[in-house]
Amino acid sequence: MKLVVGLGNPGIEYQFTPHNLGFLTVDRLAERANVDVVSRRCQAATAKTKVAGHEVMLVKPETFMNLSGLSVRKLVDEFEIEPANGLVVVYDELDLPFGTLRIKQRGGTAGHNGVESLVGSLGTDEFIRVRLGIQPDHPVRDGAKFVLGQFKKPQLEAVSDLIDRAADAVEAILKDGLPGAMNRFNQRPK
Repeated sequence: MKLVVGLGNPGIEYQFTPHNLGFLTVDRLAERANVDVVSRRCQAATAKTKVAGHEVMLVKPETFMNLSGLSVRKLVDEFEIEPANGLVVVYDELDLPFGTLRIKQRGGTAGHNGVESLVGSLGTDEFIRVRLGIQPDHPVRDGAKFVLGQFKKPQLEAVSDLIDRAADAVEAILKDGLPGAMNRFNQRPK
């Protein structure tokens, strides 16, 4: 069993915000697998399915972003998941330009409260990350306000494309392994 966790905040008011790109990616994976992420388990909405031949649990923690680690830790313990190779986390990254996608095996938190909660709860920074760039082309004065603000209508097509690529990246990690997925998705834009 692999856990694919999208970070975000529950509630319709947060649905189409930069901070919910992880949730939106999990929803896209669920759509592709023809499942609904609605089963309640360990303070999360979940769905069991197969992705790239692997048994996977799609996860959207319902603890709000800053406490995501509480839910994920319970799931890791319940399913005896080794985070380094059994946990894939998808989330927004303010330090990456909008539309960028980067896969990492480990690393710091870059001030992301959801990732800080995961590292604190799991006691390790060793888990696979799919980071989705949300940095606008102008300075952000209030990061918290920005990540919780709704996407603008002209951005929605690019957001949908980013979510598709993120779902593709998760599938590639599961199908081809981490090195192959990193080679494919961590390319610099031409």
